[in-house]
Amino acid sequence: MTALPEPPGRLLTIAEYSELGEDDRYRWELQEGNLVMSPSPSPRHMLASGELRDQLSSQAPRGVRIIQDVDIDLQLSGPDQPGWSRRPDLVAVEQAAVDRVEADGGLLRAAEVQLVIEIVSPGSRRMDYVIKRGEYADAGIAHYWIVNPDRPVSLLAFHVAGDLGYADDGEVTGVFTTTEPYALTIALGELI
Repeated sequence: MTALPEPPGRLLTIAEYSELGEDDRYRWELQEGNLVMSPSPSPRHMLASGELRDQLSSQAPRGVRIIQDVDIDLQLSGPDQPGWSRRPDLVAVEQAAVDRVEADGGLLRAAEVQLVIEIVSPGSRRMDYVIKRGEYADAGIAHYWIVNPDRPVSLLAFHVAGDLGYADDGEVTGVFTTTEPYALTIALGELI
């Protein structure tokens, strides 16, 4: 078994987290300045993510990019404060956000994200349904979807509802159709 990296011994800012770089062995997120290891996705999880990305990409408006497994600065604190960064399964952003990161470095920002999607894993259920739901709402991300790959595959779509955080219209199985953030039809049964 490979030893875990030595924790920094202090809370990290987004800039410090960004400087850590990629780690092929572990999947890290930043929660209020603390490095948090998230579970590695299973093959089934990755297949669902890939299929969902394909369905979204084929229907997304011109200039919208669907990106898998990328860090997002949730912008919940100032640059000198302990930060929050999540690594959702999928995000939708404008090409301009990708260009900004390529030119300036850093992470995608919550203000640039149109849609964030998490695919539930056995070790992420509470994190996806409770903790990330609150963080993404606090970050002002307008649309958050949770996909549960257990049969029948289901999707729970949240949207910002003012001071209440997120609201939803109930879990959907079979085919999910929406007009927000843009017109999409997702064949949930094809995800696995």
